[in-house]
Amino acid sequence: MSPKSKKIKDIMMKNNAEDLHISGIAGLLFGVFMLIAVAGAAIFDSQNFSDTWIIVWVTVMTLVGIYMLFAFKVASQWDKAIVLRLGKFRSLSGPGPFWIIPIVDTIPGWIDHRVMVTPFAAEKTLTKDTVPVDVDAVLFWVVWDAEKAALEVEDYQVAIAWAAQTALREVIGQMTLADILVGRAKMDADLQKIIDERTTPWGVTVQSVEIRDIVIPQELEDAMSRQAQAERERQARVILGESEEQIAHSFAEASKAYRNNPTALHLRAMNMLFEGLKEKGALVIVPSSAVDTMNLGGLSGMVALGQNHLPEEE
Repeated sequence: MSPKSKKIKDIMMKNNAEDLHISGIAGLLFGVFMLIAVAGAAIFDSQNFSDTWIIVWVTVMTLVGIYMLFAFKVASQWDKAIVLRLGKFRSLSGPGPFWIIPIVDTIPGWIDHRVMVTPFAAEKTLTKDTVPVDVDAVLFWVVWDAEKAALEVEDYQVAIAWAAQTALREVIGQMTLADILVGRAKMDADLQKIIDERTTPWGVTVQSVEIRDIVIPQELEDAMSRQAQAERERQARVILGESEEQIAHSFAEASKAYRNNPTALHLRAMNMLFEGLKEKGALVIVPSSAVDTMNLGGLSGMVALGQNHLPEEE
């Protein structure tokens, strides 16, 4: 049995159990009248009353006790009892204690006025771009008119569950996968509107709909993951290119400062050699054009001569 069928079966069994509702107070009253019947019979017997009177007394007390058992009802604070008299709607009773006439009056159901939660799902439903998805959602609803809920639909809880499921399939079929993944709020609002239009004639209003989970095929999920990774790599390359462009502009601006200032250029060259030769064993490769332009020949010879005369470390 599927979870959906099991849920519907549980709802129907609950409704059937409520139809046989007998309050504990009614049972207590029945027990009290049975005790009165037994005590009265014992007193009548001690007073030498005839057996006919004793039988009449016990019968009357038993009938009154049975009447109390089936006539006295108690509805919870959140319940409304649907009372039919000879098959016709008589009234909504409750919350609290109320009376019915046994046999003449019947209570086919009890309407719960609390906010109810109904989970529903759509499995392997095709989106507008023909992608099969599994969607789980939760429906929050409340009965605002118990009379309509009892008289306009056979089982309003089961009807709401099916109405929600069919509405979910309709909405999925009208949206693309991308819209479903990024537009859950819009999907929730559309579902609430559609389901509420269907359930309002039943005396039920939908408070909210929330999408819990969206499951897509594993192959498509892997493809989307690769697409996202490629997009991030593309953005990284674009950022790197923009950085190189900014660096090139910075060098171009720096060259303008060195163009008419050979002393600054010479100092910069000395700093470059110093930074390159700080580490022992470092090798600095300088283009020949730079040696002539920046007068690095003599400077590099002096640095090499100085390194040859440095004392060796032990």
